[in-house]
Amino acid sequence: MDSDVRETFWKAFAASPFIMMQLEGARHHAEPMTAQLDKSAHHAIWFFCKRDNRIASGGKAVGQVMTKGHDVFACIDGTLVEETDAGLRNQHWSNAVEAWFPDGKSDPSVMMLRFDIADGEVWTSDMGLKGAYKLVSGKKIHPDEAGEHAVGPV
Repeated sequence: MDSDVRETFWKAFAASPFIMMQLEGARHHAEPMTAQLDKSAHHAIWFFCKRDNRIASGGKAVGQVMTKGHDVFACIDGTLVEETDAGLRNQHWSNAVEAWFPDGKSDPSVMMLRFDIADGEVWTSDMGLKGAYKLVSGKKIHPDEAGEHAVGPV
């Protein structure tokens, strides 16, 4: 994947860390999760959830991202596994996380999942002023004016 697209993705995802997650082959819909990001780990993202959550069993999964402002879209494939590193759990625990899990990080029903990213597909939309003018005036927009698209490791 082009490094500019990858950098744009991670920057936008950090500003709007929400992803729709679904286990591969699941009969239920994807659900929104708040990603816990680590600036030094672009191979994984983390989530806190209850052990009875529909994705808690882990396994092959897919996540869809649409960032605030609708400037980056992504579909990410990977594997969900339980994160057992207490240091990472402590590092990512915050007041915002505790708002969802008021019994605290030692609550045995709360788990941390790690989404090990295998690959993804990312679209960025940056039309600029010329593209925005074409959009509102109904003029034809060429695909190369609409943004970038990349496939591969995210």
